[in-house]
Amino acid sequence: QVRLVESGGGLVQAGGSLRLSCVASGLTASKYAMGWFRRAPGKEREFVATTGWSGVSTHYADSVQDRFTISRDNAKNMVYLQMNTLKPEDTAVYYCAADRSSRFPPSRLQSDYDYWGQGTQVTVSS
Repeated sequence: QVRLVESGGGLVQAGGSLRLSCVASGLTASKYAMGWFRRAPGKEREFVATTGWSGVSTHYADSVQDRFTISRDNAKNMVYLQMNTLKPEDTAVYYCAADRSSRFPPSRLQSDYDYWGQGTQVTVSS
């Protein structure tokens, strides 16, 4: 059974940083593209960042480019999202997701991801 579990969310002031982690079980992470998505209050879930199986190929939403960094440790079946210079508009539930295809570049589309975590809340105060 595949399971993704996020952690690291919390309350932070604007301008601060957080590091989200996602641990995958029931799959070999090195065979999957991994992504982060988020759902802000009253909004649809949206793409944040994605990384291919090796971690070399990464893509970001324009709104987080140059502030967020996605990385992975395949030996630990982990993927991370380092979030710097946080803004109140980054407040959302953040979800980790896994895409079992080998598509390149890794997808920004939610429909391409097969497995999802339950999410972790990030709240940025002004």
